[in-house]
Amino acid sequence: MNRLTGKIALVTGAGSGIGQATAIRFAQEGATVALLDLNLDGMKETAQQIDGDSLQLEADVTAYDSVEIAINEVIDTFGHIDIVFSGVGGSGRRWGDGPAHECTVEGWAKTIDLNLTSMFYVNKAVLQHMVKRNAGTIINLSSVLGLVGGDDDFATHAYAASKSGIIGFSRAMASYYAKHNIRVNVIAPSLIATNMSKRAQTSDHILGRLEELQPLTSAFGEPEDVAGAAAYLASDDSKFVTGTVMTVDGGWTMR
Repeated sequence: MNRLTGKIALVTGAGSGIGQATAIRFAQEGATVALLDLNLDGMKETAQQIDGDSLQLEADVTAYDSVEIAINEVIDTFGHIDIVFSGVGGSGRRWGDGPAHECTVEGWAKTIDLNLTSMFYVNKAVLQHMVKRNAGTIINLSSVLGLVGGDDDFATHAYAASKSGIIGFSRAMASYYAKHNIRVNVIAPSLIATNMSKRAQTSDHILGRLEELQPLTSAFGEPEDVAGAAAYLASDDSKFVTGTVMTVDGGWTMR
């Protein structure tokens, strides 16, 4: 549980769900953690659960200037960043995401902006510093829907495109930045018990499908399941791993 001792880690989306669990796990592993989110109350809650000091950064990851200011504050405070977990993202249903023929133009644009463009902003800003140091580890959060098609219950095509884009983007970076000793990996979860999946958690229909969808447990995964995978990818236990897509999905993609 001390694999990240002495490391500086930045976690985006640290105010809730997977990001919160990952920030806590990184701290348990010995890292000094910078928290980034728009959810100030959530970040405060995360900070209270971290044993030690943490830097809390209010930033909008869909605005590059906001991201750049936050990253520079981490650098000014700690001198460098060793690890980034980029976990901000969400569903675009509220803007009209759905099957391609029904997906609204706004739904497409806002979902891509929230999930993929934001990932570019965070990675770009961090890499400015990691390249200079010739060292760093980046973990980007995708989804099983970036790997396999969804049926009628999961027909959000802008979301799937954004999560697939994260995988292609991350693998391209892994290839290019390997010469700089920078590792880039992806975690692709399935249904995890977070605020984002409330719709599924309260659907008797989806709950009835869990044995089929996630046969390992026939239940939702926990944010800590993803955090454990992130801790592995952030640590030297994975020093020979880059460009991989680690599924944390209870068996969703195995058949």
